[in-house]
Amino acid sequence: MILLAASLCAGAQAIDSLEVYSEFSPAPVGSILDQKVIVGKDTVSIILPQRNFGRYDRGLFNFLFIPKGQWAFGLTASYGEFSTDDVQILSLIKDFDFKGKMFSIKPTVGYFIANNQSVGLKFNYTRGEADLGSLSVDIDDDLNFSLRDVSYFSNSYSIGVYYRNYVGLSTEKRFAVFNEVDLSFGSGSSRFKRYYDDELRDTRTTITSASLNFSPGVCVFIMDNVSFNVSFGVFGLSLRHEKQWTNDQSEGSRFSSGANFKFNLFNINFGLGVHI
Repeated sequence: MILLAASLCAGAQAIDSLEVYSEFSPAPVGSILDQKVIVGKDTVSIILPQRNFGRYDRGLFNFLFIPKGQWAFGLTASYGEFSTDDVQILSLIKDFDFKGKMFSIKPTVGYFIANNQSVGLKFNYTRGEADLGSLSVDIDDDLNFSLRDVSYFSNSYSIGVYYRNYVGLSTEKRFAVFNEVDLSFGSGSSRFKRYYDDELRDTRTTITSASLNFSPGVCVFIMDNVSFNVSFGVFGLSLRHEKQWTNDQSEGSRFSSGANFKFNLFNINFGLGVHI
């Protein structure tokens, strides 16, 4: 299996420090509060003002990470392929001939409407194919069956808007955590072909969906102009409507909804950013 992921971000991020303090030799708190940086033609504080919603001031600061007025362009692509030619199957499974592949591409564009805050658009195209030429299972005469000429194909499109809020962790502008909220709408179709009682059954499905997702993450500048990003889904709401036909005969429709309140291992995104 081959997995490729890449992300490209571009912006005229011209930030010049008027005062510089080492992350390992911090300046007094009063000096940090007075620190300024030059962004374009403006001079702004390196610490962004935050409202204190609690009863106590915990002394936590949100440092300037990416300034207002920057554009960000991203692209994430992945490709996975599986074939039985590359694996060994247990003796109870015979005549196993399977090939499958999955491809997706996710371009994004965003604009920083304020310091450390951006909004943008996300696009997603996913395509999957699976072909099962043959499969025979024999388990001690208790379970015996065979399959042949089964195929599955799907593709989907989605577009969404997102808002991302960064929290800078130091004056060095190297580390930040962020939270992303996105609202997406998508559509797609699938086709499932198989033989049943020696008769070919061709099932087609159309899908319309909407989702609201919350994804925290971490951004690290590993070089002056190169950053690494990782985010994962922890909460989401989804709506899904499906219509299905088999051999051109309608089989009905289904509407479903759901909510996810846990860490999702299948919704982890990695990206490498280049800032210009």
